[in-house]
Amino acid sequence: MYNFLFYLLIDVFGVIFMILSFSVVTLYLLIMILSALEMRDFRRKNRFADYQDIITSPIAPGVSILAPAFNEESNIVQNVKSLLALHYGKFELVIINDGSKDQTLNRLIEAFELKKTSFFYQSQIETAPVKGVYRSENKSFRRLWVIDKENGGKADALNAGINISTMEILACIDVDCILASDSITRMVRPFMEETNKKVVAVGGAIGIANNCDVKDGTVIKYRVPKSRIGKFQVVEYCRAFLMGRMAWSRINGLMLISGAFGFFKKDLVMAVGGYFPKTVGEDMELVVRLRRYLEERDIPYRVAFVPDPLCWTEVPEDEEVLGRQRNRWMRGTIETLQLHNKVGYDSRFRVLGLVSYPFWSIFEKMGPILEISGLIYTLILLLIGDFSAVYFFSLILMIYFLSLLVSTFSILYEQIAYNNYKDKNDLRSLIRTILLEPLFIHPKVVLWGLKGHIDFIAGRGGWGKMIRAGFKTAEDRKNLDTQSTTS
Repeated sequence: MYNFLFYLLIDVFGVIFMILSFSVVTLYLLIMILSALEMRDFRRKNRFADYQDIITSPIAPGVSILAPAFNEESNIVQNVKSLLALHYGKFELVIINDGSKDQTLNRLIEAFELKKTSFFYQSQIETAPVKGVYRSENKSFRRLWVIDKENGGKADALNAGINISTMEILACIDVDCILASDSITRMVRPFMEETNKKVVAVGGAIGIANNCDVKDGTVIKYRVPKSRIGKFQVVEYCRAFLMGRMAWSRINGLMLISGAFGFFKKDLVMAVGGYFPKTVGEDMELVVRLRRYLEERDIPYRVAFVPDPLCWTEVPEDEEVLGRQRNRWMRGTIETLQLHNKVGYDSRFRVLGLVSYPFWSIFEKMGPILEISGLIYTLILLLIGDFSAVYFFSLILMIYFLSLLVSTFSILYEQIAYNNYKDKNDLRSLIRTILLEPLFIHPKVVLWGLKGHIDFIAGRGGWGKMIRAGFKTAEDRKNLDTQSTTS
């Protein structure tokens, strides 16, 4: 009896893993097709677009740029100057000093001639206590507001920025990111094209600035990072933004806008209560809550995506730091899906409930657990002598070549659309990374995701310390090359 149940269970798991394997193949082929169609249509629509008209248009929406800062004394002044130089007619910049323990606030006060104001701070969204609101006496910096508050985390800092903001669009960014000078004009365009569907949020593609040359707050020369981990993230970001999010945008199924670069309608963000500070995945949680709010009220809406490389960030090139980041991403995903489990598999929420939520639940949240379970299942088959080498290696090869296909197409999209990586050595390096990623890097990503599950169950939270090396300017690189030549 027990033997019968055991072998029945083995057969059931075999069927489940077979269905999952072929589902992965089918879904990713579909994602490739949808993303290609969306990229084609986006390029056609924007081929003759004149973004200068948006800068001067009287109907262009005002934008409040919200940038939380915590212990950013080394780069804060240069970053703020870069943000103030963005090309757009109507915007304000709100820097939120979230309880920094270094000289971040003092550097801002000195560089921008800030004075504490008697501004009445109204907590429409509850936040940690605000110590003061600063503004410059220099008219050149009148767009700049600085909030000094007690530490409450990124979501809490953004809520403080929302409370003081005066414009209709919120641009929520990381203060250490580099934005293209025309980033605002390109990101507000979907809001201006709004027709029968309310555009509630717009996400942008994120580029990797490690090893690139930066001048005057702009990336002037692209290079792939030197480390294998950095190169892997270039491939991963191309795959996530130029393929994954383009495909989800095609069917209006986006559940995630990067916290480093996302634009939102302020009135709707206020209506849902702002960011939820008790999650480490505040960016995803806000998008899902906005979509749920509109679905429940049967309001037609759209979450748009702009694939242009308008924002660059520094990614971790240390495995320990990257592991903490992926751990946090997994915990944030689990928290969001649990907070909004009401929408899952419910036809009232349409694409959100029937497509996006199930995909994230099965292939994103449960992905690491399913992969580890598949490995354990294979080992059990080996032990009981019920192992088919032909079937096993055929399946492994199919998944491996699918991974190569998806990653290669994502780099191809980047080259066709933007051609940022012009050096052939960089492209060869990315191809080698694509070949090696499934064998050497993906297993680590699975383990980091699994640890995220364990930490979530154990109640271990927090962001973890993220170490950044800082961006290199062209002059810095020239000096380093000179030093290495003379030494």
